[in-house]
Amino acid sequence: MAKAQDRKKEGASAPFYLPVADECQIFEKAHAHRLPLLLKGPTGCGKTRYVAHMAARLGRPLYTIACHDDLSAADLVGRFLLKGGETVWVDGPLTRAVREGAICYLDEVVEARKDVTVVLHPLTDDRRVLPIEKTGEEISAAPGFMLVASYNPGYQNILKSLKPSTRQRFVSIAFDFPAMEREVDIVVAETGLDGDKVRSLVRLANKLRDLKGQDLEEGVSTRLVIYAATLIAGGMEVERAILTAMIEPLTDDEDVKRGLMDIVTAIYG
Repeated sequence: MAKAQDRKKEGASAPFYLPVADECQIFEKAHAHRLPLLLKGPTGCGKTRYVAHMAARLGRPLYTIACHDDLSAADLVGRFLLKGGETVWVDGPLTRAVREGAICYLDEVVEARKDVTVVLHPLTDDRRVLPIEKTGEEISAAPGFMLVASYNPGYQNILKSLKPSTRQRFVSIAFDFPAMEREVDIVVAETGLDGDKVRSLVRLANKLRDLKGQDLEEGVSTRLVIYAATLIAGGMEVERAILTAMIEPLTDDEDVKRGLMDIVTAIYG
């Protein structure tokens, strides 16, 4: 479910990330002062890449956990398993991160079951402990441990939302899609596609983002722009790449797709 990426050598093979503001400095300060961090922003705007970059920059192992409806506290903490005829305790990824002084990243934490947030609470205050009810152990977080969580406010509803009492246990950074020229720089760096071609893709993405809440539930992510640019750089015809990477992932409605492709035609002629 989750693997630790060993970053013990400071700055080793840091994934590419182009800062938008002072988010890297905020992460460093939060880590230094043992504060949990909450990232808020739309899907595909760079939150996961940011965490991977910062873990490498700080030289810490990273456990990334993709949260979902069936993710339980036991999935994070651990459980007893049968091995060789014996029942043995096996740590979950959160427990390993706490023991090792790693960074534990819960991606889309609102998707997890409610018992998950209860487990996190003792790690988000000055106690920084993880009680394991099934073994009676209480683990103090090793130096370097940091809890990071993310969610997309646009997907929240009455049934799935972070309680104010949980949100107030974290310091928070609000993410959004980068300004146009910064997004162009990111896509060029990721794909090597010519800057003018990337600029047209980003211009299209911004027009499609304006339709969020009307014909579209979600806007085009920077990730999808990178996918389209990658296909174009690999020789795919521009409109086909856009349809494949930026239109089809957004909607299944044929009428909406035709309308979006009309916008593509207006930009590309």
